[in-house]
Amino acid sequence: MIQVELLKAISEIPGAPGFEQKVREYVIAQAGPLVDELSVDAMGNVIAVKKGRVGKRVMVAAHMDEIGFIVTHIDDDGFIRFHTLGGFDPKTLTSQRVIVHGSKDLMGVMGSKPIHLMKPDERNKAPQIHDFFIDTGLPKKEIEKYISVGNPITRDRELIEMGDCVNGKSLDNRVSVYILLELLSELQGVELPYDLYAVFTVQEEVGLRGALKSGHLIDPDFGFGLDVTIAFDVPGSQPHEVVTKMGGGAAIKIMDGTTICDYRMVQYMKEVATKHSIPFQLEVLPAGGTDTAGVQRSGKNGAIAGAVSIPLRHIHQVIEMASKSDIRASIDLLKVSVLELDQYDWSFR
Repeated sequence: MIQVELLKAISEIPGAPGFEQKVREYVIAQAGPLVDELSVDAMGNVIAVKKGRVGKRVMVAAHMDEIGFIVTHIDDDGFIRFHTLGGFDPKTLTSQRVIVHGSKDLMGVMGSKPIHLMKPDERNKAPQIHDFFIDTGLPKKEIEKYISVGNPITRDRELIEMGDCVNGKSLDNRVSVYILLELLSELQGVELPYDLYAVFTVQEEVGLRGALKSGHLIDPDFGFGLDVTIAFDVPGSQPHEVVTKMGGGAAIKIMDGTTICDYRMVQYMKEVATKHSIPFQLEVLPAGGTDTAGVQRSGKNGAIAGAVSIPLRHIHQVIEMASKSDIRASIDLLKVSVLELDQYDWSFR
């Protein structure tokens, strides 16, 4: 169904926003043999191109970066303070292992005030990011041999299988990196209607920065964002809060906090999914955004843009979970959407 070992390898590579080098190296090695052209722009976006019959341009963007942290201070006792790179739910950080990446990687643990020492009013308050520090078990003198202010920090987690699901860190958005690589692999020997630009972007988690740059460079006629979305199909959720359900198929984005997808693209994707019996659901995400916004708006003419979204539970937490069947459906939907673009009437109607 899916190549779990490949997804595991991609997921476990560290790559905080602005520090995607190891992910980029892996993507280049995987994508290079599958495309006609491959380049890396000044920001670090990987742009992999497969030529089509006609010179129209189709851009698919999947971001390589993961939410992480950056070192801001090492105190006299060797405890590390940090700033977030991307959004975190602070309550999920307690006692979690992280990796501080310097000239040598150091393992650390997120520390905070023990509950035994908290005053009654402190116990009832939600923890804040500034309440945490990182404990490496080493003195300052030893830490500073390898670590300095400005070094990135990522979560320490392996990807495992749980039933029909995969569970691990950074499925936002490494599952989409995996899907885009699978798309390139499955398009080997297949004639494309238009030039396909598979773009592995940087710094999405801090403002869609890579997609804005690469979308401007490519100026696509058509565009697809490829990212995860919220699956809030859990105890305590109300029907109107669910957004998507895990196991319900690939999600076709209608809108999120930064994008209203082109209604023609939404209808097109619904039609091709139905035609090919690909399970799908519709996504309206009230807040948050994806590279779809950069793909849609940063080119000279704008793009007819939509998005394939993968339902994800426990999003922006220490671990995240996705359904293997949803991942497969997302590959299938993206593939047929790219292949049949020239068969649709794209006029305003």
